[in-house]
Amino acid sequence: MIIVTGGAGFIGSNLVKTLNDQGIEDIIIVDNLGSSQKFLNLNRLKFHDFIDKVSFPEKLPKLGKVETIIHQGACSSTTETDVNYLINNNYNYSKVLLHYCLENETDLIYASSASVYGNGDAGFREDPACEYPLNGYAFSKFIFDNYVRKVYSAEKYKSQITGLRYFNVYGYQENHKGSMASVPFHFFNQAKETGEIKVFEGSENFLRDFIFVEDVAEVVRFFIKNKKSGIYNCGTGQERSFMDMAEIFVKLHGNCKINTIPFPDNLKGKYQAFTKADISKLRNAGFTGEFTSLENGMAKYLERLKDNNGYF
Repeated sequence: MIIVTGGAGFIGSNLVKTLNDQGIEDIIIVDNLGSSQKFLNLNRLKFHDFIDKVSFPEKLPKLGKVETIIHQGACSSTTETDVNYLINNNYNYSKVLLHYCLENETDLIYASSASVYGNGDAGFREDPACEYPLNGYAFSKFIFDNYVRKVYSAEKYKSQITGLRYFNVYGYQENHKGSMASVPFHFFNQAKETGEIKVFEGSENFLRDFIFVEDVAEVVRFFIKNKKSGIYNCGTGQERSFMDMAEIFVKLHGNCKINTIPFPDNLKGKYQAFTKADISKLRNAGFTGEFTSLENGMAKYLERLKDNNGYF
């Protein structure tokens, strides 16, 4: 049995789809659906059961043998200001799952974040010397990574414990994310509504490591199969600007133009202007997969947005 927390979310639902494509359906999805349209992400997926995230820790010991927990559930809003909420939801909840896995020889693959690197002045290497989070969300991921480093020993435990630091992920099934959805999703809706797309002033200088969600799923699949423990960057190792993304979108979409808007005050000092994953450790672990180019990834995503509003 495989459990996917956050399995109704953006990356989580894509991971379930990847498992389904391999013929795996003995899956329990854990999530908090609330009043959102997130349930639509589950309509094309095959799974054994669904458990609400609040009751999951209590039910977990009664579920029988769990082979792997793929822990994607978290509050992923980088603008959330209630740090106590982030600590309880992202850190303390993750600690419960970690200790269950260690005590029951269950593998854990969990979502960390490239946001732990802050402004990236010290580089984007999986090293504490490079880490300096700038917002509460990043801090909640940062302290869990450090907790794993402190308590996990491969010599002591039989469990695989793998953290993946996602860089800028974009792709299918992120309709429920609102303002936290990826830039291509916002471009699509802006173009549909107004015939123009919006980018911040200076976007040609804002460089990010954009990774297509299908590539993220391939990285997770690699670690499920190869059982390598550790904390790894999950990015392409290539940086592209937001203006590049805008120009690619206009070329693919047609019938829209680019409009430049002022940079918002609430993001000043909290915004990563540059990210580029150092993927040396990922490659050294044996992952040899090629990453989808921004042009090809956006083309595939835009086709899905046009055909099925971004859903499977």
